[in-house]
Amino acid sequence: MNDKPLQGKIALVTGSYRNLGAVTAETLASYGASVMINDLALPELSEVAEKLLKKIRSYGVQAAAISGDMSKSDQVRSLCQTAVKTFGKVDILVNNAGPFSMDPYIVMKEEVYDRVMDVNLKAIYLTAQELVPVMKANGWGRIISMSAGSAYVRNHSVYGLAKYGVQFITEELALEVGPEVTVNAVAPGQIYESLPDIAEFDPTFGDRYTARSPLKTLVTRKEVATLIANLCTPAYDHVTGVTIRIDAGAEIWRF
Repeated sequence: MNDKPLQGKIALVTGSYRNLGAVTAETLASYGASVMINDLALPELSEVAEKLLKKIRSYGVQAAAISGDMSKSDQVRSLCQTAVKTFGKVDILVNNAGPFSMDPYIVMKEEVYDRVMDVNLKAIYLTAQELVPVMKANGWGRIISMSAGSAYVRNHSVYGLAKYGVQFITEELALEVGPEVTVNAVAPGQIYESLPDIAEFDPTFGDRYTARSPLKTLVTRKEVATLIANLCTPAYDHVTGVTIRIDAGAEIWRF
């Protein structure tokens, strides 16, 4: 089995200076892909980005970073164009950026709604417009977008709405961009390393989620990142238009 199945491929991972995005970028590099990382232009993220670039390059691949706000259409388009100019192409797009909110709709500020929807959902169609022509011209491409377990519940507000929409646009894009390009989504359940984040909104969520899981466990960032990377390999050449849940069974519907 080829231990570098993505050698020669170029990947763009949005929202990737830290957390799941960073692990995904490094995992793709370990599979042989060169990687463009992206995140917000925040002073506290500059050093984080540099450390990640060093990790990526340690796999013998190229790496670059470009900051940009995925809620701004002009910055989304500029990011994609810069990635193509930097590496000559983009083969793999991972739409990972995705701000979270559980504010009730009745009190939610409009700018919160807009940002969550724009980054989680609108950016998918914008990046596709820019990069699908490049992928099709090269005869090969992979788009993987992040849905979430929140898409299957009805108390995660606008975030759940956006992640549900990710699954819908994934299916429609898959119909539009084949046969050269496949389009899939990954829906992680509660990620172990992110428990402190959700605990700020719901301190008991992690325990309840684990108890709901038939496997009585939570997935890790590395497990999710490995699934994303695997979707880009030849083993998944005939998989498109699907959302794969990775949640230890917690989201299996029950009455």
